[in-house]
Amino acid sequence: MSAEFPRGQRSISGILKATRLRRELNAEQRRDYLEALLDGQPDIERIERKKDREILYALKERGSLDERDRRNANHEALRALGVEPYPARFNRSDNVSAVVDVHEGRSGAELEDERPETSTAGRIVAIRSFGKANFLVLSDGKSRLQVYLREDSVSPRDFKVFRLLDVGDLVGVEGRMFRTRTDELTVWAKSLSFLAKCFEPLPEQWYDTDVEIRYRQRYLDLIVNPASRPVFETRSRVIRAIRRFLDRRDYLEVETPMMQPMPGGALARPFVTHHNALDLPLYLRVAPELYLKRLTVGGMERVYEINRNFRNEGISTRHNPEFTMLEFYEAYSDYEKLMDLTEELLGAVADEVLDGQECTYDGAVISWRRPFARLSLRGAVRGAVSKRLGRDVSEDDLRDRAKVTELARDLDVDVAPDAGPGKIAFTLFEALCEDELVQPTFVHDFPTEVSPLSKQCPGDPDTVERFELYIGGMEIANAFSELNDPAEQRRRFEAQLRARGAGDEEAHAMDEDYIRALEHGLPPTGGEGIGIDRLVMLLTDSRSIRDVILFPLLRPLAGS
Repeated sequence: MSAEFPRGQRSISGILKATRLRRELNAEQRRDYLEALLDGQPDIERIERKKDREILYALKERGSLDERDRRNANHEALRALGVEPYPARFNRSDNVSAVVDVHEGRSGAELEDERPETSTAGRIVAIRSFGKANFLVLSDGKSRLQVYLREDSVSPRDFKVFRLLDVGDLVGVEGRMFRTRTDELTVWAKSLSFLAKCFEPLPEQWYDTDVEIRYRQRYLDLIVNPASRPVFETRSRVIRAIRRFLDRRDYLEVETPMMQPMPGGALARPFVTHHNALDLPLYLRVAPELYLKRLTVGGMERVYEINRNFRNEGISTRHNPEFTMLEFYEAYSDYEKLMDLTEELLGAVADEVLDGQECTYDGAVISWRRPFARLSLRGAVRGAVSKRLGRDVSEDDLRDRAKVTELARDLDVDVAPDAGPGKIAFTLFEALCEDELVQPTFVHDFPTEVSPLSKQCPGDPDTVERFELYIGGMEIANAFSELNDPAEQRRRFEAQLRARGAGDEEAHAMDEDYIRALEHGLPPTGGEGIGIDRLVMLLTDSRSIRDVILFPLLRPLAGS
């Protein structure tokens, strides 16, 4: 024969590599090879008579090829057939879901009378052949639709294309709607268009157990896992419901800097970057709070932002370094009014995405009905400590550094050596109380020591007007009556600087520009942040925050 191939290329992958890179098969050999591949029943004797040994070896070894090689072979055969594997367009009249929605309620007799035509496209999730009857199942990620294809109902070229299809390929079909003998809604194809090749086999059984691959290759998760897409559709509906709720109450949606010259608005370690042109260190924001309050100083009395925050901290089932937060501020409001508003807001979200006002999370039925429970932080700690130790503990004990330190030691709760009584009480709350708060509960009146931006409770300098909302054992919201006294704010920042000097990397920095803004007058204001990711976790019964973030941060694979 005219083509001499290197040793070892006695396989379709070898033939195709030589064909693709060296173009050594002549036109007649290409035609014979393609016809044999497409027909599925090659005339081996004819090929042997022509002494096309390379084609013979390739055809005989075709059954032993791995899946990727087989798909490459089909792709190459499509090109040899003159089919463009990646066309620029396909005129689709409806997506698969729309076709199903329109025709699902029609009987076979109705479809036979009307003979409605459609043009749709999707990903192949199944291929079946029964004699002359051939079937594809197409999916658009939401619905599935069967396609019926016969050799005598499409062009010879289209039928050869069908013989080269693999599960995962994207195709378009045109035809009429009918129902099969088993009453399956189906498109009787009169034309078939190839739209894109899937070279990798779609995962099946192993996929459900390998969650790491689900997170790393979210596109595969969305293709093969029918439970994945509804989670992210719910997430979108949650955000739309929040916007609708706030917009109707005359809140203005704004955008504040994602890169800031100084981190602020939360006690957290920031990510650091550098602006080369300005030779300026910058920080990815840990919270938008201080900028939103600057806007309130400027007269924007109701503002909100839904955007990402970044915190250079650990990763867990409840923590991702990049996460989505709603923050909103309302002049002439306070933390008590915000509790009422939060109940209304979350009730509206539940109405949007749930059937009723209940959902199940981690085996517990959670009710979103008003009113939510309310509990002071020190009251919660007092009850938990008293129960654990079997003796009565007073709230005064939690305000005394020596006594609260002894309580923490008795309970084997580690506390920072320089922590004051307020921070120790908060540490005890996190260790003993958080996981127990399954039903929606407002925990209010926090220690001043852990709340540098909150307004003090009248007559109690050790306590601030702050609450956190807990549901399913997780913090969902954090809110307070905003500190608007610039002198007191400076004192709080200075205390945070001392904590930073003692080794607290999460302590708040001094922000002179923010104090300057307060000196222009911030009206009495209530502000709140709600974690969107955790809220979606609750509403979709997702146990990991990575299940509700499309592309969560993951440790790189070795060698990548």
